[in-house]
Amino acid sequence: MTHGSTLRPVVRTGVLLAALTVVLALTVLHDGYNTDPGGLSWWYAASWLLFGVAAWSLRKVPVRRQAALIVAGGIAVAATGLLAPPRTSTDSYRYAWDGRVQAAGISPYDHAPRDRELTGLRDPWLFPTDPAQCALPDHARVDGGCTRLNRPSVHTIYPPVAEAYFLLVDEIAPGSARIKPLQIGGALCAVGTTLVLVRILRRRGTGGDPGTAPMPVPVPMSVSVSVSVSGAAYWAWCPALPVEAVNNAHVDVLAVLLTVAGIGVLTGGRGAGRLAALTGGRGTESPGAPTGGRGPESAISRLRAALGGALIGAGVAVKMLPAVVLPAVLRRRPVTVLLSTVGLITLSYLPYVLASHSSVFGYLGGYTQEEGYDDPAARGRFALLRLVLPPSWSLPVTLVVLLALTAYVLRFGKPEQPWSGALLLLGSAFLLLTPGYSWYALLLVALVALDGRWEWLTVAGAGAASYVTVRAAPGFPVATTAYAIAAGAVLAGCVLRLRRRPAYDSGPAEVLSDGRVSV
Repeated sequence: MTHGSTLRPVVRTGVLLAALTVVLALTVLHDGYNTDPGGLSWWYAASWLLFGVAAWSLRKVPVRRQAALIVAGGIAVAATGLLAPPRTSTDSYRYAWDGRVQAAGISPYDHAPRDRELTGLRDPWLFPTDPAQCALPDHARVDGGCTRLNRPSVHTIYPPVAEAYFLLVDEIAPGSARIKPLQIGGALCAVGTTLVLVRILRRRGTGGDPGTAPMPVPVPMSVSVSVSVSGAAYWAWCPALPVEAVNNAHVDVLAVLLTVAGIGVLTGGRGAGRLAALTGGRGTESPGAPTGGRGPESAISRLRAALGGALIGAGVAVKMLPAVVLPAVLRRRPVTVLLSTVGLITLSYLPYVLASHSSVFGYLGGYTQEEGYDDPAARGRFALLRLVLPPSWSLPVTLVVLLALTAYVLRFGKPEQPWSGALLLLGSAFLLLTPGYSWYALLLVALVALDGRWEWLTVAGAGAASYVTVRAAPGFPVATTAYAIAAGAVLAGCVLRLRRRPAYDSGPAEVLSDGRVSV
């Protein structure tokens, strides 16, 4: 292969990345959520289209150049979110407030922002009094003025590790920095997740590329295997990152970083990555094999299980959503993983339980009711199920399906590839529940990066349409249509992969070629 033929894909992908970065910058700068949701939706569509083309182009880039291109592009993409204050969400203002309350020595779970006990902590930035500013959208009236905080009459909803993060940012940020430190924190978490994904994909040998089969025959250890890490681009370049993780500074990105790191630790045993790459998962530790042996290797394995479980527990204690991945990681050392996960969550809550006079679960119960998860007819939840079932059946059917999928993952999930089962569970939950907030899908995007089944990204796109585009077409069932398209894409992808599966039974010569083996 000539130098020119290897350089062209790099240049082409770089040009597409530059175009994606420019469009994302313009998207963030376009303050149209309240005034021009239709125009903002077109910017979103352009970003997602360029993202898809750039990710596809990356498949032709030589393996040895992929990681640098992914990380550099990820940094540029994430940086676009820093160009403006939060555009489509006010959650980060609540983060800043919770950090300020804790810095004053008060539990964030004890008082709502509207409570007079916290009046002394208010300032014109979070609690303006100017009538013109109070007339703006997303400002709630409070004591003759207003506030940027949403739901100022209820206690905080965020778990303890998230609250600790808010306090940390408040402590290290300059007093005049306002929301920018939280956005920078989101960018660091996003790029950090990219680095962890590249590390896992390089070690596991699957590369997240659904078109590359794992190698089913042994290869001499003297042979160097070049591993594609192109799947990491599904996370690093996804438009959801600069919009939700950075610009809106949603703390979900910290939960993603901790969860992905935990999965990496749990699947990172010595030699496991090379063995999984060379055998397609065969020859690794059998799910039914005893794991309680003695010796240094057993102790290291147990330590990895404890550390991985603790990291996932920390992710759950940032945002509850990562709990969905637990069934997929319980195929090896389930007791150790589960105990460390539960233990970390318990320990993180303990200081707040001791310091608080109110429930440390805050507004969690009220939030689930507000969002309609207990009422199938409210706020567009269970949209797909309500097309074919009576509304009253939606919640029971959802629970039955998710329990069945959980049992399937626990019984048949691959312990060396837990992200596959986790993606199935989380993606299915989204299609059944049809949530209306696009940042919930950040964890799903990271799981797609690990697993490679890119069709599940359409679920994340459906979340964005449900949150933004629905405002431009209030009389049209945007959420139902978007999630139906996503469900169709996932089903089509599943069928196509099942039809292509026999092609993976290649001979040794084809395997070495497909695996990009270099001596």
